[in-house]
Amino acid sequence: MISHVVLMSPRNDLADADRRAFVESFKRAVAEIPSVRGVRVGRRVRIGAGYEKSATAADYLAIIDFDDVEGLESYLRHPAHSELGSRFATSLAAAAVYDFETGGIEMTDDLLR
Repeated sequence: MISHVVLMSPRNDLADADRRAFVESFKRAVAEIPSVRGVRVGRRVRIGAGYEKSATAADYLAIIDFDDVEGLESYLRHPAHSELGSRFATSLAAAAVYDFETGGIEMTDDLLR
């Protein structure tokens, strides 16, 4: 499985209508693009742990799962993703995007290589 991981923080001055438009374009993209296999979205939780001081600033997380790299590439080329990408650029103060090959606990064996 391939997981497309997006860490993001909206602009502080983002108008409510623009925030809603960004969210709706995300929902539309993951609903319309057939290669999407799963979606998880979350809000950052701060508990006072030491690692929070050095962590990348991000308020939200989105993880979009695909069967394979081809599925991710299809998602990235889809017109619904193009709309999302346009809103992404104008709606966020900060973002980091990473792609990972994911699986179960057996993936920890890769750490030994």
